Parts: sequence; C-alpha cells; structure tokens
Amino acid sequence: MVYQPPAGARDLLPLDVAQKCWIEERLQQVFDRWGYHRIITSTLERLDTLMAGGAIQRSAVIQLQDAQEELGLRPELTASIARTAVTRMAGSTYPQRLYYHANVFSRTKGSSLNRQQEFYQSGIELLGSSGFLADAEVLLVLAECLNQLGLSDWCLVLGEAGIARSLLSTFPEAIQDQVRQAIAHLDRVTIDTLPLSPELQERARIMLDLRGRPTDVLQQVGSLELDFPQKEALNHLKSLILLLDEYYSVSASKSTAKFPLILDLSLLQTIDYYTGIVFEVVSNTNMQPQILGRGGRYDQLLELYHPQRVKIPGIGFMLNIEDLHQVLLANNQLPQAIPANNWLVVPQTPQAYAAAFSYAEKLRNSVHLVRVEIDLGGRDPLEIREYARRRCIQQIAWIKTTGSPIIEPVTAEHVAPYIDI
Repeated sequence: MVYQPPAGARDLLPLDVAQKCWIEERLQQVFDRWGYHRIITSTLERLDTLMAGGAIQRSAVIQLQDAQEELGLRPELTASIARTAVTRMAGSTYPQRLYYHANVFSRTKGSSLNRQQEFYQSGIELLGSSGFLADAEVLLVLAECLNQLGLSDWCLVLGEAGIARSLLSTFPEAIQDQVRQAIAHLDRVTIDTLPLSPELQERARIMLDLRGRPTDVLQQVGSLELDFPQKEALNHLKSLILLLDEYYSVSASKSTAKFPLILDLSLLQTIDYYTGIVFEVVSNTNMQPQILGRGGRYDQLLELYHPQRVKIPGIGFMLNIEDLHQVLLANNQLPQAIPANNWLVVPQTPQAYAAAFSYAEKLRNSVHLVRVEIDLGGRDPLEIREYARRRCIQQIAWIKTTGSPIIEPVTAEHVAPYIDI
C-alpha cells in the first residue's frame, strides 16, 4: 500500500519550504516596517466563530466531530483575529496592527476529489481605525508587499460594499441574490432574462458596467440617484483614490505617477462581513489575470464577538502564498535550490567524536549564520567527498584523535547543484 496525504492536502518538500519562506520573509519585512506585529491564532475554532454571524457559509468550513460542541478548521484568519482581539486583547490601546502567516482550510466548489483544501496565506489586520487614512495605509502596505516581491504587472480592483448593497436594495427582495450573482459574474444574459421592469434592467446593466478607470466610473455612478450614505461612500472613495495617486506621484521609488487601480463598483466578495471598501489584487504577469489576494473593511465584525457588543472598526487583506509562488516561479524570482551547508565535520576515529561535535559548535557560533553538519559514519573518505560535492558543501573538517582539524576545500566539478529534496 502506498500512503499519500488525504485528498485536498499536500506535502511541502524542502525546496517548496525554502521558496515559501523566501516569500513570507519579504512580506514580513514590509509588515515590520509599517509597525505591525505577528499574531498566531488557533487552527481549530468553534463553528459559530468561524461563520462570523453568517457572513461565511457553513459549507465552506471543514467541520470536525466533537461530542461537546461544533468545531471547524479556520477557512480564513479575519474572524479568528477579531475574536482574539476583543477577548484575549481586551483593554488594548487602539489602533492594533497585526499580521499573520498561516494555513487555512476551505471546501471549494468543484467535482474533483483531490481539489485543494489547505492553503497558505499572509496578511494584515488594522483594528480600531476608520476613515480613508486607515484604508489608504492598508492599500499602501499591500502595494509595498507586491513591490518588495519584485512584482510589477499588477493592479488593484477596488469596490465599495456599502454602495453595491445599496444599489442592489432597489431590486425585489426575492431575486436580489440572483441579480447579485449575475453582476458578480458579469452575466448579461441572466440580467436580460430576470423578471425586472425596464428601469431595473437598465439599472442592473449600469451596475455591470461600473468598472474601469476611476474617473469614468465615478462619472457613471454619479448619474444614478444616490441617497446620503451612498454619496458619503462615494466621496470617501474619491478622497482615497486622490490620496493614493498623490502618494505615488511624490514618491521617487514608484514607476508610475498613479496608483495601479481599477474601480469596480460591481465587485461583490463571497464573504459578507465587508461594510466599506473591498478589493482584489490581480497579476497580469503571465498574460492571464490571476487573483493574488483580497481584502476590505469590516466595521461590524468585531462587535459580534465583543462581550458588551462594542463596535470596533477593522480593515485588512490577505495574500495567497500559492498564487504568489506560481507567479514568482514563472518569473524565475524564487530560489532554485535549498541552502547548501557550509561545513561537513568528520571525526576520523571514535576517540574524535566529542572533539568533532565541539568543533562544529565553534563553527556554528560565528557571527554569521554558518550551516554545519556532522558525518555520522559508515562511509569511507571517497564517499564522504562525493557526498560533500553533491550537497555543494564548501569545506570538510577532518577531526583527528587529538582534536585538531584538517581543513579540505570541496571542489564541485562535474556535480550538479543539489536540488533533489
């Protein structure tokens, strides 16, 4: 019998891990520079926590059997962090800036039995601040993350959940979900066949087209009848877009004068806890659009978990590590081999064992990171040298019975770089 991981899961081998860590380390550098601190929440949560008051579908959660309560594996991190912030971090000074690297588990639609169900994400949550300055910070952190990874051909698709819901509220309640799904999937055929009045069909078509350059979209939405909250949300968007463009125009490190942005007021996320801006980051690096991450504002989520139902605003984003990995791998931006060890320490006799471990420890305690391994016996000198060459080890230290070393540089001729684990 051949043992494999369960359906939807996969193993990460050393090279996979090295590439994943390369991505996460660069993201973490950005998070640290912006004053965010890492949080680690439980992989296992109560089902009612994970569903975020119904904002996340039960069908998306991988549930576990337990005699005492309904449990599940987290399908995303925001709900878990919101729960932690208002319970374990009660009394903290706001704003709180938090980031994470974590695995998540989600049932995805599809007929394939081996469809992936475990994913890796990195992201941030900015808790306790509202307004377009907080929104701008999160979007600029996201942009810096992508630039830090060396990605250039990307854009942000920006929507507004409040405006989208308000525009949908004018449709008959019985078919609002159908209209929403049709708009989310840019499905004009469905819009034309739904039982709508000519005025509502025209409104639905306008909503389908509320996507493109910000100036054009803002002009289009201005032609619709908007109530006061919608006008406020629209002015918020205008201020946010202006700030992002001004930042890019004055920053010498930016390659464009404007923030790479598509305004899409038909953008509807699958998670329903968003209350303000929502966004997706899309890469066109491989000539085919690919969503690398998404996020948005959720000003009512933390209130669900707060013992006194105190309202605390929040906004954040997550990046899909697997999707980033695919794009960066195609561009040859990731490490192509695991890090080679610097030294192989070889005790020449049993009497030299202790001295060999002592010498290896001395090497490891140098100022810079030095990778040192001990030869564990069972090979003659020719086999040891061949092993060192294949592993791209730089030097061998042969430890004599007296404890003194003989240093031998390793030549790598005729040996391919070690990438096979």
